[in-house]
Amino acid sequence: MAKKSGAGSTKRFGARYGRTIRNKLGKIEADKRSGTKCPYCHAEGVRRKASGIWHCTKCNATFTGKAYVPETTKLKLEEGAE
Repeated sequence: MAKKSGAGSTKRFGARYGRTIRNKLGKIEADKRSGTKCPYCHAEGVRRKASGIWHCTKCNATFTGKAYVPETTKLKLEEGAE
């Protein structure tokens, strides 16, 4: 029996555009809808202003992040490397 796909919000596309594209879009949309916290005040009031620009409605902070998620990956510096 075939495995059920986790289509979620991409069911609206039906069989169009290919499975890989639909799965990638589904992950992006799920991340976009999940609750996002402000890195400064830790409140759940972060809204997306533009691609990569985020704004907290509680502390009025504007900061950058990824296009669909306000978190960024932190670089780990090796000891002795400057």
